[in-house]
Amino acid sequence: QVQLVESGGGLVQAGGSLDLSCAASGSIVRVNTWTWYRQAPGQQRELVAQITSGAVKTYQDSVKGRFTISRDDVLHIVYLHMNGLKPEDTAVYYCSGEVQAIARDSYTPYWGQGTQVTVFS
Repeated sequence: QVQLVESGGGLVQAGGSLDLSCAASGSIVRVNTWTWYRQAPGQQRELVAQITSGAVKTYQDSVKGRFTISRDDVLHIVYLHMNGLKPEDTAVYYCSGEVQAIARDSYTPYWGQGTQVTVFS
């Protein structure tokens, strides 16, 4: 059984920083692409940042230069370092990973439970 568990959300003043992490556990061979999404109240879920197995990174335009995604392929963890936070960054942040489990030939997407990030001005 594969699980993704996020941590690191919280309450922060505008201009501050937060670090999110998402750890995959279980019978894992490897994780292909990791993605961070977020969903604000009344809004659709949107892609925030993505990192491929080759460490190619993609960011939503609104977070470029402020957020940094990284990964640890030994521990199966993805990180999101967020700087210069703005009230409009307030949302529930979700991680998703394409996981190859033991005895499987293909990747399956898994999701974390979400972590709340609240930025106040």
